Amino acid sequence: MKSLLQSIGAANLLVSRLERLSADSYWAHQASGVRGSLLRLIERYERTSQLSDQELRSLENALQMGYRLLSYAAKEISSSH
Repeated sequence: MKSLLQSIGAANLLVSRLERLSADSYWAHQASGVRGSLLRLIERYERTSQLSDQELRSLENALQMGYRLLSYAAKEISSSH
């Protein structure tokens, strides 16, 4: 399992990538909820320097879903060209 600091770093990077999805993409709408979850967890960590066990599970789940959505969006882009 990644350290909390690594997960927060990955979450920040993923948020910036999800923000770049085209608004016309089906996946951008799906990504907005994941992005919001990640941002809430990042803000919580920045305020307290810790996350509860439940928040850690939520962070890992949101990271997995975010990476999955990026993958789907990339496939959509490559199939349209």
